[in-house]
Amino acid sequence: MELDRRSFLRTATAGGALFAVGGALPASAAPGGFPDYRYVRTLLKPEQLKYNPTGEIIFPCVRGVYDRLSNRIGRYYLYYAPHDAPGGICLAYGDSLEGPFTEYPHNPIVANEWQPHYSVKHVSSPHVLWHREAREMWLYFHGDNNTTRLARSKDGIHFTYDKAVLTTSMMPAGTTETSYARVFRHHLPSRGARYVMVFMRNTTANHRDICWGWSPEGRNWTFDHEPLIDHAKVGAINVGGPHLLHKNGSTYVVYNSDKESGGNILITEVGNDFSRRDHLGVFYDSRSTAPENGRAAAPAFGTDRGVPYMIYEAGERLSGVIAMARG
Repeated sequence: MELDRRSFLRTATAGGALFAVGGALPASAAPGGFPDYRYVRTLLKPEQLKYNPTGEIIFPCVRGVYDRLSNRIGRYYLYYAPHDAPGGICLAYGDSLEGPFTEYPHNPIVANEWQPHYSVKHVSSPHVLWHREAREMWLYFHGDNNTTRLARSKDGIHFTYDKAVLTTSMMPAGTTETSYARVFRHHLPSRGARYVMVFMRNTTANHRDICWGWSPEGRNWTFDHEPLIDHAKVGAINVGGPHLLHKNGSTYVVYNSDKESGGNILITEVGNDFSRRDHLGVFYDSRSTAPENGRAAAPAFGTDRGVPYMIYEAGERLSGVIAMARG
């Protein structure tokens, strides 16, 4: 019924018949009672950036730092990266999730060579977590696709390398990629964990699933060898770009399907203990028009003065932009 209701709302609002007072959309029109996010504007385009080695950017992560960092250069830090070699973890900053965001002048803040720790073809997919106990910004990123790494920072700009936290060798035989990880504080008392990781796993079958793991402190991890989201169970060739959300006392994973499978952002309820697999369908329906052109991916979420926002990839993979939708 949720999906039917959402389709009805979308059709009715397109005809101008179901706007609430002031033209606002209903607050809970998406599955799980989440806001019905609508595209507002593009935040970053590769051609407008000084650091632009490959003409593409992916995987945004936005963090409010106004109440955490004393020497901040903006209220919000937006991390992103090119994917293709050499990649490079980049930063933009701004005072509102509506934008504008200003490119940090010394990007990349993490490069594909970091001696003596690693030298790889590329680094990409930044996800930054405010680590409460350490009072640091913890950056998870991949480089190459078979390794997820951790670096740590007191200011969100200058990072110290920590270690590799996930490799293909930690997953079942046949695993070829373990990347695009996001980490969240989430208590799992039965597993002695306070942090969970969701990430994309590829195999020799060349179908990508969402997997997960748990950790007491965010550095040392245990991983489930079974997919959290099996691509076939949601009718996709590949799924990726996972993000954890909480609503009404439960836990959900939102993630994107490949363009050939719809190019939409989907949602699955996993429950607070990750024992459920309730696939709820489309969380965000990508538009056929620019900048999405039939693909929305890798969502990140934030709230600015009580207004919910989704920051995400819009457009064909490796030729898109970073866009913003408002809930």
